[in-house]
Amino acid sequence: MANVNANSVYRIAPYHYIHVLDQNLNVTRLEIGPKTFVKQDNEKVVLGPEKMITIPPRHYCVVENPAIKDQEKKIQFDESGQVKLAFAELEIRFAREPFPLYPGEILKQNITPLRILPANSALRLKAILDFEEENGEKRVAGDEWLFEGPGTYIPRKEVSVEEQIRATTIKPNQAIRLRARKECTDRNGKERVTGEEWVVKKNGAYLPGAYEEVVSVVDAYVLTEKRALHMRSLRTFTDDFGKKRLNGEEWLITLDDTETHIPSVYEEVVGVVDVTTLSSRQYAVILDPIGEDGKPQLGKKRLIKGEKSFFLQPGEKLEKGIQDVFVLGEDEGLILKCIEAFEDENKQQKSPGDRWMIKGPTDYVPPVEVEVVTRRKAIPLDENEGIYVRDIKSGKVRAIVGQTYMLNQDEELWEKQLPNDVEKLLAKDALAERNTRDSKNDTLKARVKSQVVTYRVPHNGAVQVYDYKEKKSRVVFGPDLVMLGPDEQFTLISISGDVPKKPNVIKALCLLLGPDFFTDIIQIETSDHARLSLKLSYSWYFKVNKEDDKEASKLFNVPDFVGDACKAVASRIRGAVASVGFDDFHKNSAKIIRASVFGLDEAGSIRKEFTFKQNNLVITSIDIQAVEPVDQRTRDSLQKSVQLAIEITTNSQEATAKHEAERAEQEARGKLERQKILDEAEAEKARRALLELQALSAAVESTGQAKAEAQSRAEAQKIEGEAAVEQARLKADAAKIEAQSELERLTHARNAELGYVREQNEIEISKQTQLSEVEVNKFKKMVDAIGAQTLREMATAGPDLQVKMLQALGLQSTLITDGSNPINLFNTANGLIGNFSPKKQKHNPEDDVD
Repeated sequence: MANVNANSVYRIAPYHYIHVLDQNLNVTRLEIGPKTFVKQDNEKVVLGPEKMITIPPRHYCVVENPAIKDQEKKIQFDESGQVKLAFAELEIRFAREPFPLYPGEILKQNITPLRILPANSALRLKAILDFEEENGEKRVAGDEWLFEGPGTYIPRKEVSVEEQIRATTIKPNQAIRLRARKECTDRNGKERVTGEEWVVKKNGAYLPGAYEEVVSVVDAYVLTEKRALHMRSLRTFTDDFGKKRLNGEEWLITLDDTETHIPSVYEEVVGVVDVTTLSSRQYAVILDPIGEDGKPQLGKKRLIKGEKSFFLQPGEKLEKGIQDVFVLGEDEGLILKCIEAFEDENKQQKSPGDRWMIKGPTDYVPPVEVEVVTRRKAIPLDENEGIYVRDIKSGKVRAIVGQTYMLNQDEELWEKQLPNDVEKLLAKDALAERNTRDSKNDTLKARVKSQVVTYRVPHNGAVQVYDYKEKKSRVVFGPDLVMLGPDEQFTLISISGDVPKKPNVIKALCLLLGPDFFTDIIQIETSDHARLSLKLSYSWYFKVNKEDDKEASKLFNVPDFVGDACKAVASRIRGAVASVGFDDFHKNSAKIIRASVFGLDEAGSIRKEFTFKQNNLVITSIDIQAVEPVDQRTRDSLQKSVQLAIEITTNSQEATAKHEAERAEQEARGKLERQKILDEAEAEKARRALLELQALSAAVESTGQAKAEAQSRAEAQKIEGEAAVEQARLKADAAKIEAQSELERLTHARNAELGYVREQNEIEISKQTQLSEVEVNKFKKMVDAIGAQTLREMATAGPDLQVKMLQALGLQSTLITDGSNPINLFNTANGLIGNFSPKKQKHNPEDDVD
């Protein structure tokens, strides 16, 4: 750009321009370089200098408000000299000579390369103004069309580019789904209405038209022997196989129809159906099968046996899926039920509701008219095992024990219900767990209720079983196994427990016959109204004849034998104690209680046992574990009497112990005195021995001390002497070592110095030798170079010159001397006439050394 100086001179370079505003006329004009523009006072440069716009080949730009030109392509001006502009218009300019922008023109779109479209692509164009193309085709605003490649798109101001479209490649087993955006004609020449969809299956690149849009790319479904397509019609049409399909119709396409299938726009794929394969040991029942006319037979069934492969048609489904053939062993059977009248393979007519059973070994496939109720298997039973079987026709229940049994079609397993208490007791061991109490957190193992209820009666135990149908009971003594019949129940025993006894604490199925014991606490009152609490323990057993059923049944005549026995014994004891005083009872409590319970025989002796006739319970002994007063005053009196008795006993024992202690003390004092005398005698003997040893020790001590001092002084002097000698020897060794080290040091120093001097001398000798050889060679070369004649003339040149000089002066001779030194006439002559001959300088070897 040109520089602007203080005089408002603009130097416009070539291909540059400025806009100048005439402030008087308010007109802006264009000045184009190269030129020098001088701005007037009424002028103002509003733009520039700016570089002209240069459009290279295959490029374009868009100019807004272009200048108006006449037919000769010249710019038009108005009356005031202002350039005329086409306002709100656009002009697209292509490659040309560089041009300036006139005042008012705007470069709306900068220089842009022309769009080059490759093959299989196109531009969707839209007319924004009515115009006519070069080929005479008229375009109306809103029309859309494609500019397909390959080619270069030349833009027009009447046309806008909506988008670039690329062709969709249709691969094998693919298709594209198209939709018409408005009424048009597709590439096959078929008229399409707005919103219509169709499928193009031809392989290759497909470029959709201006009014077409690609909905999706549809992949073909590959059909095999194991896959089929479930199709549904969206409207009435004719499919690819030439068959007319009604709206909503469903059908199946298999490999027999085609290998691949691309759904059309009027059908949809409901799903892929896998083949159903049945082996030789399988079968299937199809519900609502498709008939030969292709229509579903609603409510019907079809049986298909293996081996076979098939596809389920639309609307068909399998009942219970693929089922295995019933293979029955020798101990198995099937219970069948007829649901539709039919004639079986044995030509027997079956009516609905009939039940029958087939037994193995065989295999069986039920027809569609037969329902398999259940599969039965023979139940093997040991001699101590059984099951309850109920006849569903008569309702009779029986127990099958100790044999292998298979239920027939009219029988079923019957579950025997037992009370919860009995269920809990069946799970417990009557002997090992008799003292444990039930807990709410105890989990019971579930009992198979169709099995015969069994209970192991322990040794010396008895269980009563009552048959409610026969109205009779039986008692089973252990060890034995009880097996309940369908109408039998255990007699539940509820016994008192805890101390003191409480009713219904212990529940049991088995009655232990003893011997055993139970404990109770009772309150009694003496004749003097002293109330006492007794803790008693009774030993008991049942005396029973196991061979006599009548005697055996007596065991369970009393439901709570413990509570009744405790009450009966307590009443006897209370009656007996009420007739005696407290002191008598306190002294003879055991005898009174035993007599009251067991009674006296004819001889007045206490009997050994007490028997309850109702259930043959025998009490053999009574143990009085504790007697405590109930009244506080009685308790305090009893406590005081007990304390007094204890105190008397304690004082008596204390006096006896004191007497024994004094006697033992006297004996010990006598023994101590005698031992003291003996010890003093022994001490005197020991003292005498000690004095003898002390005297001997003093003598030895005095002698040993002098000897030890002499020996120690001698040893000290010896050690000092040896130390002095050793010290002197060490000093001598040290001096010797120092002298040797100093000598070695001096020797090494002198040797090093001598070596250094020797090397210096050798270097000097070598140097002088080399210098002499150099001088000799130099002199020899100089002599050879000058020559012998020249040397001779040089040697005689001095005297000859002196002679001639003297002759020229006319002097015969001149001599000046002090009279004391000899005179060298040659040297004198040299001094008089100057040093005309070259003086040979003595060579100094040191001058050659840098």
